Amino acid sequence: MENFGSWSVLTVDFLIILYLALGGVTFSAVLHLVNGKWRFQVRKLACALAVLFPIAFVLLLVLLANGEATFQWLAHAHDEGHHLPGWHDYTFLVTRQIIGFLIVAGLYGLFIKYQHLSEIDESYAVQRRFRNIALLIPVAYFLYATMVAWDFEMTMLPGWHSASYGAYHFVSNFHGFLAFFTIFLFFLYRSDKLTKPFEPHIFNYMAQFMLAFTILFTYLYFTQYLIMWYGRLPDDVTRYRNMMYQGFGPLWWTFLTMKFIIPFTTLAITPNRHNPYVIVMVATSIWLGTWIERYTWIAGSVDPQYYTMPMTSAFGIGVTIAIFGVAWFAVRWSLTRYGLIKA
Repeated sequence: MENFGSWSVLTVDFLIILYLALGGVTFSAVLHLVNGKWRFQVRKLACALAVLFPIAFVLLLVLLANGEATFQWLAHAHDEGHHLPGWHDYTFLVTRQIIGFLIVAGLYGLFIKYQHLSEIDESYAVQRRFRNIALLIPVAYFLYATMVAWDFEMTMLPGWHSASYGAYHFVSNFHGFLAFFTIFLFFLYRSDKLTKPFEPHIFNYMAQFMLAFTILFTYLYFTQYLIMWYGRLPDDVTRYRNMMYQGFGPLWWTFLTMKFIIPFTTLAITPNRHNPYVIVMVATSIWLGTWIERYTWIAGSVDPQYYTMPMTSAFGIGVTIAIFGVAWFAVRWSLTRYGLIKA
């Protein structure tokens, strides 16, 4: 239990990498479905992040193999009087996570394939198949991300539940993806290495996206808390109070500031949505806030006496540097292989 905070860092890194891979394809699919004309400038760059799927899968296998180091409730699964619903059956958990990942990764790979085909084959059959696959992407994202939310965050505290947690989780992570992708685009644009540079007004579009998801994230966060607080549900609201007032308060209020206060107060001012430097500053705040938020929910699922602040161990620091270092090289390789940047 004392090491749960360190392993929580690995879980958070997995979720961040996973949602960057999911977010790129989901973003491209959404832009296609709404017929966003600017999608042609960024969709290949977004889909290049799908190269992170293999890294996410390796991390998933490591987390599942670690058993109770990852899922602290597993150590008490057979204690007398400790109730765990069928959802906590560990064999079922491992099976659904692996199968769910493979199905989603396969579907997302199919989307990328047909996105490419749609550019070189204008036949009705190919265009229609591409559209049909695009229609499945948001559905797959909602269903799979809800399962991930329940397994890696919500049910980390057995018996605790929220009807809106799945939506809160995947909206927050897509919020984080939008922030990362904005930073990603900014550095590519400034590097002058893009083979097909995009228009600078793309940053304005990304700022509008981030502002919209800032509002949606805040709504889902507050709705979830309000129901438990107003309904006086002590078993449910205790998890909030423990994190907010018994050890993780600095983290809690930091991620709310970084994901709500800073983005909203900055991007709500119209001129700021046309300034790439301000937009990237806000995006950095959102992305770091998303990491802190994930850690707070995961590491905060134990008794407050076992709370551990993130990045206070060599393991947490080392594994994070290693994972994001590998991810950086993988994305760079993907961009180079598909001719998106100059070698």
